[in-house]
Amino acid sequence: MTISGVGTPRPTAGMSAPGSSASAAAPAARIGLRDVAVSFPHGPDRIEALDGIDLEIAGGSVVALIGPNGCGKSTVLRVIAGLLAPDRGTVELDDDPVTGPDPRVGLVFQEPRLLPWRSVADNVTYPMELAGWPSARRDRRRRELLHAVGLESAAAARPSQLSGGMRQRASIARALALEPRVLLMDEPFSALDALTRERFNVEMQKLHARTGTTIVLVTHSIAEAIFLGDRVVVLTPRPGRVAADLRIDLLRPRAWEAMDEAVVSTTAKAIRTYLGPADDTLPDDLTPPDRRDHDLWVGE
Repeated sequence: MTISGVGTPRPTAGMSAPGSSASAAAPAARIGLRDVAVSFPHGPDRIEALDGIDLEIAGGSVVALIGPNGCGKSTVLRVIAGLLAPDRGTVELDDDPVTGPDPRVGLVFQEPRLLPWRSVADNVTYPMELAGWPSARRDRRRRELLHAVGLESAAAARPSQLSGGMRQRASIARALALEPRVLLMDEPFSALDALTRERFNVEMQKLHARTGTTIVLVTHSIAEAIFLGDRVVVLTPRPGRVAADLRIDLLRPRAWEAMDEAVVSTTAKAIRTYLGPADDTLPDDLTPPDRRDHDLWVGE
């Protein structure tokens, strides 16, 4: 069952509406998933991770995915990113079918995957080096990104010298390096303490206002999903299906004080109604064939 919230998010003056591109070099991409099913081998059988996922995500919007452990949230991200082919169904960026990894898509993991021997600046420019960008273009983009995430003063630091929040900022900057039209975020703030996480949520909102990138965020936090999302999509216990699709009627920019509003309590209650217990029969170490790298496979 799919339900609607209390209306479409309304931008405040000077802010971009969902579906628009603020300062991005290219328009943010629309994402479409139609009847997507994914399963993985489990002994002589197969475990269904997703079954019949249908989602339309407007370009420039922020959609939060929430659900019980093992419901397929991270699998949805990997299908969108082209890291995992569905057993059934189609995935599109705009009108292009997703058949493999796409430079239009950036992916941020729960734990920053920074190269420890490179500085923050060099970590951020690494994707540009691999893409063959000339030095002047890399330098210009590096300055833009470090400013966007507030790490100009830490440009020369190594990851070991940074706090957890700063490492995650650097990871996000690197994911934005090639000016992706979609940013996929897999519980990127879960390792942070509560106060840092709240501050990071505010900064993430500001960053989205500047870039206009389409964002799909996996989270276990109902408050975070409501604070950041234009919509909150609730998945059922495995196999994951869309249980609810809630629009968040809060003005942008948002402050944590807004989380006391009645609409937040109503939406949080609706989300909890649809959250069910997880099926724990899937072992934590299950990996599908040819997906041994845990960076590419997370069972949730």
